[in-house]
Amino acid sequence: MLHSAWVYILTNKNNTTLYVGVTNDLPTRLWEHRTMRNPRSFTAQYNLFKLIYYEGFETVSEAVIYEKFLKGKKRQWKTDLIEKVNPEWRDLLVSFESDILGGGRVLARASEGSDAG
Repeated sequence: MLHSAWVYILTNKNNTTLYVGVTNDLPTRLWEHRTMRNPRSFTAQYNLFKLIYYEGFETVSEAVIYEKFLKGKKRQWKTDLIEKVNPEWRDLLVSFESDILGGGRVLARASEGSDAG
């Protein structure tokens, strides 16, 4: 099944703050978070760049519904969800790249963008 939308959760290096997002292009969105394309954004202000959960959906509307559902849940519920698939809270960027993209795309884009003014 090809996914046309993604719901994802980011955190900081100390796992103290969570951000739930939705996008139709997860590699590009992760690159935007990691390069702090919008320095005033919540994710930039709290250094949220570690991908700890992601789930693909067939339609954008399904993803938006699930994002709103997750945002309505308390932190402990989200923690339990994360720990079911990622008990060590590892950065899943590399596994996303290899499992979904075949490797390299997000990091390549991030390095390409690092020289941009």
